[in-house]
Amino acid sequence: MITLSQRGNEMPESPIRKLVPYSEEAKRKGRTVYHLNIGQPDIETPEVALSAIKNTKVKVIEYSHSAGIESYRKGLAQYYNSKGIDVTHHDMLITTGGSEALLFAFFSCLNPGDEIIIPEPFYANYNGFACTAGVIVKPITAKIENGFALPPVSEFEKLITSKTKAILICNPNNPTGYVYSKNELETLRDIVKKYNLFLFADEVYREFCYNGKEFFSIMQLEGIEQNTVLIDSVSKRYSMCGARIGALVSRNKNIISTALKFAQARLSPPTFGQIASEAALQTPMTYFEGVTKEYVKRRNLIIEALNKMEGVICPTPQGAFYTVVRLPIDNADKFCQWLLEDFEYKNQTVMLAPATGFYSTKGSGTNEVRIAYVLNLESLKNAMECLEKALHVYPGNTLVQGLKIQSSI
Repeated sequence: MITLSQRGNEMPESPIRKLVPYSEEAKRKGRTVYHLNIGQPDIETPEVALSAIKNTKVKVIEYSHSAGIESYRKGLAQYYNSKGIDVTHHDMLITTGGSEALLFAFFSCLNPGDEIIIPEPFYANYNGFACTAGVIVKPITAKIENGFALPPVSEFEKLITSKTKAILICNPNNPTGYVYSKNELETLRDIVKKYNLFLFADEVYREFCYNGKEFFSIMQLEGIEQNTVLIDSVSKRYSMCGARIGALVSRNKNIISTALKFAQARLSPPTFGQIASEAALQTPMTYFEGVTKEYVKRRNLIIEALNKMEGVICPTPQGAFYTVVRLPIDNADKFCQWLLEDFEYKNQTVMLAPATGFYSTKGSGTNEVRIAYVLNLESLKNAMECLEKALHVYPGNTLVQGLKIQSSI
């Protein structure tokens, strides 16, 4: 029998999407499925972006420059400048989503076998990107008990070896909703300077910080300007996930020129996505104000509901639109599948993402799930009611099992 690649065999499947067949079967049974498993907002895309696509005068859908349309890059540089990030259009490449930007960063800065430290839980696809690039992930575990704050410097230094070349963070964080403070980022800066590492930051959720929490970018850190690489995307900022437009931003000219070679090999980022993204730069602040208020309402609804459920632990996320929740369950993967296969309440059920896929450490996250609060308030209310009912009847509820053990003693 012909064999496939080791890389293919080692590539992890998406914990977010692997349950889709069970969701589809539940829908075939006529059940309403509340999708809290994926960060696909139901927020409308800004009209200015949609109008740009509808009214385009393009007669031929040509390749763009491999680095992206220059006028868009110049507009994006102005956007960053308005956020206190001093860059020019020469400091960036437009990519096919933030995913390609991170892959280009890995390919440009790291060799196969190099190690990268990532606080976990982290965006599940980081494991896949590392596998693709031949990079070894060294996880450092953040704890739900302190809201998934950055682990102390001593924990980072325990992991640093001669093979360590980079640290990667997501800020605001997917999947936890944690927002790293300026002090925490300055701690990372000191580590990066001490060991001469790259610092990658996935900052695609920067617009969504709550309760007065201020966002601070790694590009604003002084003293490591040549070490930092910003990963960005329009997907969440403008609710344009399908546009597939991201950006790699760095003041290190060698990183940009090297990443450009990978960009040239894939020719160009999507034309219509760039047209829409350039237009989206004109989105009024009132749009973001309205979206933020809506996410805060949704967050408050689910946090209140979750923390009223027996045995559930859920920190309050400070940004993005996710939270990681500890449930009284024996196995998150089994529970999430059970919700779709065997459970219904009023002909409804919930689709969650098992947190096991958001960890690199084996055995972690087995009683945790990620919830994306991307549905309207009524749907979220129904979903939380379903989840509470499900926990009461789930055969692997650890609270019920504990009571049974105690009663048998």
